Amino acid sequence: MGILSGNPKNEPMHYGEVVGVWTALMKANGAIGVQQTLLNHAGDEKLRELIEESIRQAQSEAAQLEPLLKENGVGLPAGPMERPQADVNSIPPGARFQDHEISTIMSGSIAASLVACSQMISQCIREDIAAMFLQFHNQKAALGGRFLQLNKENGWLMPPPLHQSRPITEG
Repeated sequence: MGILSGNPKNEPMHYGEVVGVWTALMKANGAIGVQQTLLNHAGDEKLRELIEESIRQAQSEAAQLEPLLKENGVGLPAGPMERPQADVNSIPPGARFQDHEISTIMSGSIAASLVACSQMISQCIREDIAAMFLQFHNQKAALGGRFLQLNKENGWLMPPPLHQSRPITEG
């Protein structure tokens, strides 16, 4: 039996896994604070619900990632700084993010997170860590789909130029 056989939780993490898990925890902690701030700016109720769901996802991810690093003797990145709640109407119009801007920020963040999760899955040799990032990926993909629906429903989607012409076929 080698060092990489048996229960994956008893296997050491390789450096890529350590860096990836540490970075994912740092990003989850940062996302919590940023998204709490964006929540203060959001007026659309469906948008607010999706942001709240995203915050819960980030908190859940952090709760899974932090013990993994501790168990492996890795120092932790700074934790999230909780943001106070604010009344959206107290934010001056010129200083306030608009709902469509918030949705674009959230959608872009989800897209980048999907890529990061896929990268972690592909480099893991510990099945438990790969499975954790697959879970994160699936949750983010589902949330991203809900943001896409919201963007379409509210006219916030800014598609690239649409290709509508078709090649001419002879015959």
